[in-house]
Amino acid sequence: MIPLVKVAMPPKDLLMPALEETLYSGMIAEGEVVYRFEAAFADKFKLPNALSMSSGTAALHTSLVLAGVRPGDEVISTPMTAEPTNLAILHSGASPVWADVSPLDGTIDPQSVRDRITSRTRAIMVVHYAGYPARMDEIMAISEEKGVPVIEDCAHALGASYDGLSVGSIGDYGIFSFQAIKHMTTVDGGALVLKDAGKVPDAKKFRWFGMLKGVSRTEVDITAVGYKYNMTNVGATLGLSQLSSIESLISRHVENGRYYDAEVARIPGFSPARFDPKARPTYWLYTLLCDDAGGAARALESVGVMASKLHKPNNLHSIFRSSSRDLPGLASFYDRLLHIPCGWWVDDETRQRIVETLHKG
Repeated sequence: MIPLVKVAMPPKDLLMPALEETLYSGMIAEGEVVYRFEAAFADKFKLPNALSMSSGTAALHTSLVLAGVRPGDEVISTPMTAEPTNLAILHSGASPVWADVSPLDGTIDPQSVRDRITSRTRAIMVVHYAGYPARMDEIMAISEEKGVPVIEDCAHALGASYDGLSVGSIGDYGIFSFQAIKHMTTVDGGALVLKDAGKVPDAKKFRWFGMLKGVSRTEVDITAVGYKYNMTNVGATLGLSQLSSIESLISRHVENGRYYDAEVARIPGFSPARFDPKARPTYWLYTLLCDDAGGAARALESVGVMASKLHKPNNLHSIFRSSSRDLPGLASFYDRLLHIPCGWWVDDETRQRIVETLHKG
């Protein structure tokens, strides 16, 4: 079967010597390798003030706390995402308030965001779902008008851009995931991006028990709760090795995505996701919209290709029952949604087979 997602690893002759050096260096926890990875990651993707984290979820939790989200507050978010996006809101003690999504690409609807803002709103969580950037011009205009910070969840969207700016650098905070099946991986891990450099010390304290690394443990004074959210040198070594080839991997996602965009538009009953013209997606997943998603998935399975909706809308989980509301855009999008393989492992023959199967369908 051609998988929907797949783990990417750098060349063995590059990775293994680097890992061996780190593993036998005597310093395998957070150290200089982590800081080199942070700098290299920020430089590669044109991001300000990037800090490595133990996971994308840890980065989300940190961003929410730094944004001032506290128990009893509200965070406007989208249910069309992986569950950690909204579980992190619960981690902060706040409640998600669902904004609807565009039925054309599954990203958060700016007008719905505007309609949901109240005096209890402390942040807006934007997800660049499946690698398709949300309509950030409109979101940031709302943020500026209402004085509510924006957190960009870029877990699906490494390398994507909006109006020439890298996702993660547009809002007040950005997070990335390096979990196993993302564009690049550190086995598990993530990154937090902060527009305000003045918040970096607080972020560093939050990821290490409320303490700053490098300060004597006999002299440090903890003034606020922190967590163990740091990346290790081992993970960072894998990340540095990944950065050497990440551009070619992302380029193949994009090449396949654009191929599908052109071909799918010609098939009756199917359409590609329609995204903001200013957006440059990186197609972590290809978003296909079709009249019979179940039938299309079965047809692809019959030729050895995995296809699915992948995510369950978060509003359908019992833990979020108190946030329930009518979301017609989400209902329309999810009914027609089908994700198909789009990554670096999809060669020309495979993508042609996928399109031919849909044509027959």
